Amino acid sequence: MIAVLQQTLPFFALIGLGWLAGRRGMFDAAATAALTKFVFYFALSAMLFRFSSELDLAQVIDARFLLAYLVPSALVYALATIVALVRRRGVLEAAVEAQCAVIGNVGFLGIPMLVLLLGTDAIGPVVQVLAVDLIVFGSLIVILITAAREGRVRLRTLGAVGLGLVRNPMIVSVVAGLAWAATGWTMPVPAASFVAILGAAATPGALFAIGASLAGKSAERLSVALWLSTCKLVLHPAAVAVSALLVFGVDPYAAGVMTAAAALPVAGNVYIIAQAYGVAPMRASTSILVSTVLSVMTFTGAMALLGRLG
Repeated sequence: MIAVLQQTLPFFALIGLGWLAGRRGMFDAAATAALTKFVFYFALSAMLFRFSSELDLAQVIDARFLLAYLVPSALVYALATIVALVRRRGVLEAAVEAQCAVIGNVGFLGIPMLVLLLGTDAIGPVVQVLAVDLIVFGSLIVILITAAREGRVRLRTLGAVGLGLVRNPMIVSVVAGLAWAATGWTMPVPAASFVAILGAAATPGALFAIGASLAGKSAERLSVALWLSTCKLVLHPAAVAVSALLVFGVDPYAAGVMTAAAALPVAGNVYIIAQAYGVAPMRASTSILVSTVLSVMTFTGAMALLGRLG
């Protein structure tokens, strides 16, 4: 456990540094938003392009792997939804809470950290997890909220969801990287160096931005946030591990990467969606804050357990 903590602590220390800069006023909301845009549209996209350009399509489209992650994620999503409805929170709030229960910070935290901790072979499994989160659950919450408000699913809603996916830089960069890999061409040295230098900024930039964004979040509805954090940090990775190893028989290394990705704290884009639609944004914000703080120990513990299991 201590050995694993020594590996994960620097990543969380970068988040803490960003939080401290935000709390001291050295990095205000505008600066955090600018850094987030840089990481999202440039640094992280460059990292994803670089890694995916070294993959082939078979490494990112594995039906058994995708089902092994999707099925338990859907079950935890359904559980969080049912609990919210039993508490009479309504479909809109249930959709946000369910999103908190299963959508981890794979883009900003998972990709940089898991690749450095587990090696570049982790990028294929991580990209598949990211694809399920973005395409399935990222679309589902928009459809549920819109349908609940309008009483039906309009064609324009599906079109907007599809357009959003096409414009997502993480999806675009992965597709572009795979397309480059399919050509079999060697990337010119200046271009490869450019992508490597830009992509190297993704890890510190993303972690710092996460911390700075947390500085502006307040803790409300702690009991609900603790429940959703438990879903995200404990129930979700446990269900994914059982599904991958015992039900679908996924390769142990890929199953480990999948489980580690599932053990990540709630993603920041859940708050963005909740804020955009005006549905329980503070609940999402608190869940992100609480799950990120708790993940220092829970994620480290999950990594230590995976290490013992080989």
